[in-house]
Amino acid sequence: MHPGKVFSHFARAMSRILGHPLAFGGAVLLILGWLVCGPIFHFSDTWQLVINTSTTIITFLMVFLIQNTQNRDSEAMQVKLDELIFSLKQADNSLLESEDLTEHDLERLQKHYAHLAHLAQTHLPRKRKAEADVTSG
Repeated sequence: MHPGKVFSHFARAMSRILGHPLAFGGAVLLILGWLVCGPIFHFSDTWQLVINTSTTIITFLMVFLIQNTQNRDSEAMQVKLDELIFSLKQADNSLLESEDLTEHDLERLQKHYAHLAHLAQTHLPRKRKAEADVTSG
């Protein structure tokens, strides 16, 4: 099996497991256990080092799992959006794969669509009033 597929499968499985409420409960129990052990070990430097080192290693590894999950979810969402854009006849197909545009181009597109949204919002009250006039008259 390809190493990328192995990691992807592992990351998906870990995301499901670590995103479950029981995983959070387990982490809380681990911290509580560590706190209870404090007086036993006289709150020593080693006692503190155990939790600091453990949480640092776990956090470091979780960054890669979270990033993999976010990348996969973003790519899946992009494919779905591309399909929707492609399937609509009136859609601007030049927006397909817009995730590959530069920051400047994305900002320009965002401003363009914000302007279109503003125009739609300013015309909406007039349209509603005209519709109300037609239905009441």
